[in-house]
Amino acid sequence: MTLQTEPVGVTAVPTFTGSIRIRLRTHSRFRTMELGLLAIACGLNAVTILLVQLGVNGAPDWSLGFLGLGLSVLVFGMHIVLRVVAPNADPFLLPIATLLNGLGIAMIYRLDLAKGYTGWDMAGIRQIVWSAMAIIFAILVVVLLRNHRILQRFRFTFMIAGAFLLLLPMLPIFSPVNGAQVWIQIGPFSFQPAEVGKIALAIFFAGYLVTARDSLSLVGRKVLWMTFPRARDLGPILVVFAAAMAVLVVQRDLGTSLLYFGLFLVMIYVATGRASWIFIGLGLFLGGALVAAQTLGYVGNRFDAWLDAFSDDNYARSGGSYQLVQGLFGLANGGLIGTGLGQGRPNIVPLAESDYIIASLGEELGLIGIFAILALYLLLVSRGLRIGFAGSDDFGRLLAVGLAFLIGLQVFIVIGGVTRVIPLTGLTTPFLAAGGSSLVANWMIVAILLRLSDTVRSETRAVIE
Repeated sequence: MTLQTEPVGVTAVPTFTGSIRIRLRTHSRFRTMELGLLAIACGLNAVTILLVQLGVNGAPDWSLGFLGLGLSVLVFGMHIVLRVVAPNADPFLLPIATLLNGLGIAMIYRLDLAKGYTGWDMAGIRQIVWSAMAIIFAILVVVLLRNHRILQRFRFTFMIAGAFLLLLPMLPIFSPVNGAQVWIQIGPFSFQPAEVGKIALAIFFAGYLVTARDSLSLVGRKVLWMTFPRARDLGPILVVFAAAMAVLVVQRDLGTSLLYFGLFLVMIYVATGRASWIFIGLGLFLGGALVAAQTLGYVGNRFDAWLDAFSDDNYARSGGSYQLVQGLFGLANGGLIGTGLGQGRPNIVPLAESDYIIASLGEELGLIGIFAILALYLLLVSRGLRIGFAGSDDFGRLLAVGLAFLIGLQVFIVIGGVTRVIPLTGLTTPFLAAGGSSLVANWMIVAILLRLSDTVRSETRAVIE
């Protein structure tokens, strides 16, 4: 019905003659909000690099400004693309990813200055180049992936692709790096294919669980207050657990093993709503961790370094707790407000630009800075979960929850290891740590979440109208 009123100046007597049409014009507001947040994020990134230069050299150096400007142009270019192809996409994801990426570049650049690197030897410049490539990949995902449901049709293709990327470093032509066989190196370039493989496996898990969730959730035996699945329905979780253990044994990669198993465990819980899957998964994980610590020397060493980090034997032993203790000292030196950008000594921590970039940031930004970074991650993950809960199809819901959880679990594993909450695993902090493969994968996750959020809001508007 249509609401009609009298002209101005005449007593309004509403009459109803048709149907009410509500049209929500929110996409321009979303993109305007995103534009403002992007400007703030790029401004903060520029100020951070300037403070690093002033803290280390005492004077600004504009040579890095052109590369940073080019990166900002790419980010705003992605914003323009979203205005055209995904006008209803979430307005917070892109600014948060931009700010985290910029903070990581600033700290890597600060470590380069401390080590005396110049020119193309600087890891910070390589990180900018990788960031540009990652943003370009994200733009391509947003443009080419017009409907996320098409991914469900190729779920088994993604399963094969994910398994191939996970096993690729095990080929004899590639050598282990830092004791873990997770990297492939072609000439001067190295890449960790498992980072992209985790996205492929998340798509496969979502597609598989949509079709199999009835058999995994409707039938079972009730024990106390929980319904446990039948023995024959334990096959999927046992297969994933065996694959995770194979990664741990063959590739010597504790972090990737934990990440994949945790991803499947959460997605099967979300798909079925059964808390018993969590108990089964935790039991398998704790049993596997205990056996691995007793039988695998590199896993046992990490547990020893975690439990008794300050002992002389662990501190002095190769592969012991030296890195962990140095990171803890750096965080303690930062205190509440930090030493200031360029004023600390984060370069004395091994792998400060990758595995321990959180300790580097914590020393110079302090506890307040770490809390701010964690708040950004919390907002990023919560927006992803919100997209999943608001989704109109089961596949999209599971995929959004899985991708958001990937980022959240990886952050917990990394920061938990650095702060000695859990043993070190060797994963990298999303968007912050040096490494092209991680950047590409995480920007692709953001792009898929942007596409999912646009679909959710577009379908909601269509139903209302």
